[in-house]
Amino acid sequence: MNAGKCALEDRQKSKFLKLFSISFAHALNDWYSNYMQTLLPFLVLAGFSISKSAVLISAFTISSSVLQPIFAYLVDKKNKRWMVYVGTIWMGTLLSLVGLVSNYTLMFIMVTLAGLGTAAFHPQASAMVTSISGNKKGLYQSIFVTAGNIGFAFSPLIVVPFVKEFGLKATPIFIIPALLVTILLKNTSSKMPLNKDGINHSTLGALKQNWKSLTKIVITVSTRSLAFLGLIAFLPLYLQGKNISITVSSHLLFIMLFSGAIGGLIGGHLSDKFGRKPIIAYSLMLATPFLCGFILTEGILSIMFLSLAGMALLASFSVTVVTAQEILTKNQAMASGLMLGFGIGIGGLGVALIGLFADYVSLNYAIYLLIALPFLGGSFYALKAK
Repeated sequence: MNAGKCALEDRQKSKFLKLFSISFAHALNDWYSNYMQTLLPFLVLAGFSISKSAVLISAFTISSSVLQPIFAYLVDKKNKRWMVYVGTIWMGTLLSLVGLVSNYTLMFIMVTLAGLGTAAFHPQASAMVTSISGNKKGLYQSIFVTAGNIGFAFSPLIVVPFVKEFGLKATPIFIIPALLVTILLKNTSSKMPLNKDGINHSTLGALKQNWKSLTKIVITVSTRSLAFLGLIAFLPLYLQGKNISITVSSHLLFIMLFSGAIGGLIGGHLSDKFGRKPIIAYSLMLATPFLCGFILTEGILSIMFLSLAGMALLASFSVTVVTAQEILTKNQAMASGLMLGFGIGIGGLGVALIGLFADYVSLNYAIYLLIALPFLGGSFYALKAK
């Protein structure tokens, strides 16, 4: 009995270490995913227009997110462990060198190519988490997704003061964390079991069979993504117009994003009790009034509204991933690619359009539009979910 108990504890410990490794890597990966948004005010100060800077964000988003289903298809057909560590060092290196580039065309190419790294990482990493999750798929995916959101939150907190102090030319130092995590992934990924559930099943057939349900969730995720990425990119510029410094703005962004990570855990837990659909719909609908409260109030009350807005905006993050995986039960990587990639990428495409809107109409009106989007997305999902 004792031997059996020890063996069980060893297996649980091994699972935890594997989950920790891949989740920690996800945190770093998404830290880089927020890198270009965080640099936007510095790019504007360097002479690029708001719209040109926004196009860089959209370029990264397209290659890193919209292309994820292609990598996901490869993972579902034949798992590729190397995608997680090669993708990480590829993206980290290219993004870290952006600060040395002054030519806009070259910067655009580098940012676009960098996105391929995270497009390769996410489907394989998510499939690995599924392979060790057993009967705790929702919990494990929630931990994996929340780790990414926490990494995303820390990006402005680290990048902004560093670049403000040392300038864009110092950004190559950010290669180091990517290198360290690549070494970690290289050593641990070989010990991860491969998820073979979907290898013998038709991905295209599953997509065709479930296209209505998938379209509904992708549109909802795209709306959330546009609001989320747009606020990260343009809120610091909006706050500058209110005489709030870039440093303070970075702290406010951190509060919103870190609260969002906590909201993702809470949303995942509540969805197990009350169902996926109400959590997705009503959390998004709540985000809009909370965001309104943030811009209409001041001081502690404003910060409280911002924290609640972040929680509401990302409460559905892991829930949408699990929902897609429940729809595509035999194609886990494709489900993750659609939610963590394609849906987010389609929303990210709109960031460039919001940038143009801000340049030619008004930054204030652009912010108001972004604030309204979560309510519209949640309302759409609530109506279509009946």
